Amino acid sequence: MGYPKLPNLSGLGGQIHLYSQLKHEYGAKGIAPILRNAERALKEALSALKRLPNDKSLRRQEPDSLEAIRRLRPNGPRRMWQHFDAKEYARRVEGALLGRMAGCTLGAAVEGWAIQGMKDWAKQVGDPFPPVHYWSGVPNPYHKRYGVSPCSAYTRGGMDGVPVDDDIAYTLLGLLILEDFGPDFTIEDVGKAWLKYLPYACTAEDIALKNLKKKVPARKAGEKDNPFCQWIGADIRSDPWGYLAPAWPERAAEFAWRDAYISHRRNGIYGEMFFSAAISAAFAVSDPMEAIEIGLTEIPRNCATAKAVRWALRQAPRIRDYQAARNAVDEHFAGMHHVHTINNACLTIWGLSIGGRDFTKVISQTVAMGLDNDCTAATAGSIAGAIVGPEGIPRHWTSRFHNKVHSYLIGHKLFRIDNLLKRFVRQARRVYGE
Repeated sequence: MGYPKLPNLSGLGGQIHLYSQLKHEYGAKGIAPILRNAERALKEALSALKRLPNDKSLRRQEPDSLEAIRRLRPNGPRRMWQHFDAKEYARRVEGALLGRMAGCTLGAAVEGWAIQGMKDWAKQVGDPFPPVHYWSGVPNPYHKRYGVSPCSAYTRGGMDGVPVDDDIAYTLLGLLILEDFGPDFTIEDVGKAWLKYLPYACTAEDIALKNLKKKVPARKAGEKDNPFCQWIGADIRSDPWGYLAPAWPERAAEFAWRDAYISHRRNGIYGEMFFSAAISAAFAVSDPMEAIEIGLTEIPRNCATAKAVRWALRQAPRIRDYQAARNAVDEHFAGMHHVHTINNACLTIWGLSIGGRDFTKVISQTVAMGLDNDCTAATAGSIAGAIVGPEGIPRHWTSRFHNKVHSYLIGHKLFRIDNLLKRFVRQARRVYGE
């Protein structure tokens, strides 16, 4: 996917800002009309970009409606359990939830860091790299992420419960949506839940939430003034739908579509559908790559996400470690934003292919790849955890969770892990009609 070569507009804007200040300090006249002209020109360019017609043939391959998406997907298992297997589910959902929280927490301390930056930090604090345990120290230990958990809470010595993160918050929110509205919840119900539980959000979710507060209908909230609609925000909301429709990839993908539509379009939607279906499949298979293959059967076969996933699967035998993975993504998707759905999906897949059933290796290698590495490690940990179960997750990843999950959701600042597991079981039974 090649991008047009962009002029350094942000750098140019910074220079204009600095020189306008300097000229003001020097007593120059006529600054204001120059700045107004510059602002007008940028607004005109933005408006012109928004008006550009999209490629119609590509649009036909990448629809937004669930019915059209289903018409374009390849053959797949759709449903793998005919009846709810309570014993198997309880084991696997515990592994999935613990795995997600472990992967997210490991990556959160170094979210978005460059690989060299992580290497340097590991050397400074005396940790191995890639990490095989939570970090022993973090910069700015007293700074609070999301205004709740101090950064020290993400370290092996400072952890007391699962510290707050948006990736975890959306997993909890998915459960609340099903509890509040049932398996037949709608896009409008998702909007109601966001207004009830979400105090703030980022990128596409931030825009959708603000649109909802402005009374924009839920079905339109994701497409109004939203340049982030193909970024990873919907992807990170995949997990609860896989947990709630275990071994039922079609149903999990449908839940994901309803959730994703409020904030994303096209490949933003497909990312959530793909991983929800893969996580659902992980409840019924023993190989993470088989789950990934099944995930592909719930999205359009020729969309950009599907093409990228198939490329990642072809490359997987040659991707042996985190550096090879990152090099391949940087070359293949040069210019793509570091929190896009597609490049991060490939890294998640390679984390699973490198680690296999070795849980530590899965999240360790995925975090070391960088980009949006708390998100990628959370998803990889979820799939790996569902496959190996809680007994396959080394104890040091969960011993400091202390049965607690911290949250910034309105009215829900603390969850108990044992209670969450019971609630997921209850709602999954409800999905299966049992």
